[in-house]
Amino acid sequence: MILRMDRLPIELPTPKNPSPNDAAAIQELLGGKFGEMSTLMNYTFQSFNFRGRNRLRPFYDLTASIAGEEYSHIEVVSYAINLLLTGTTKRGFDPEPGPLKESVNARLSRHFIASGQASLPMDSMGDWWTGQNVFSSGNLKLDLLHNFFLECGARANKMRVYEMVTDPTAREMVGFLLVRGGLHVVAYARALEILTGVAVTKLVPVPELSNKAFPETRKYEENGVHRKLYTFSKDDYQQAGLVFNGPHPEDGLPLEVVFGSPEGVPMPDLEEEPQLNSPGADGIDPEMFRDIAMKLGIKF
Repeated sequence: MILRMDRLPIELPTPKNPSPNDAAAIQELLGGKFGEMSTLMNYTFQSFNFRGRNRLRPFYDLTASIAGEEYSHIEVVSYAINLLLTGTTKRGFDPEPGPLKESVNARLSRHFIASGQASLPMDSMGDWWTGQNVFSSGNLKLDLLHNFFLECGARANKMRVYEMVTDPTAREMVGFLLVRGGLHVVAYARALEILTGVAVTKLVPVPELSNKAFPETRKYEENGVHRKLYTFSKDDYQQAGLVFNGPHPEDGLPLEVVFGSPEGVPMPDLEEEPQLNSPGADGIDPEMFRDIAMKLGIKF
């Protein structure tokens, strides 16, 4: 079971100007082969399918913990896309002037045709994410090796997307993902070292460029975010620290397991887009809910 919280892992700045093409580039980090949907579903299915869990629980706890975090990552990438798309078309209820006419110049028309000017489970070229991106072989060594490769490939794509986008919202989100994805690289490298004796952490970082080259990563690393593995459960996955321990391969500071999740920040409130009938439901009177909330003692 997943315990969901109405919060994002980091605060995203509100863009000063909309950028549908930056949003299109970021889609790769959501629904691409190496995107957050792929990491989420790879680790989720590997944890579901884990055989011999009692004997090898530390590896199971590690994979399950990272799977829990990946849910928050698809959410923060989606919100970055949605913030960048906000304001790209002219708001209003009259369809005749062509309020969406500027969207024909955007790289991804699906943001305006297949959704309410929002993120979709697709890559930067508009190809839909597919379950064929999920690898769950059942062999622990092979799955961990795949996960290490997957995180390194994801890191490469994040670095390239960072170099494509200039909006502070996009770069803040990518900087955070570089830090957390880098931690997952280290986590799977440590797991492979313990399982095989091979010094996999000596390969880190892959690609070779340090996170410190990206200004948005620095405050996170200064606060130790690159060394803290969250279990996303207060009571379970207690043995993840039997794998995730020792010095960080880049700065030598100790790796740490945190039982629970980051505090997070409130979600951005996305504005309505009436020209796309999003969200619609214009006959709803908010006062109706306010009255019901008062009777039930619910904060409104």
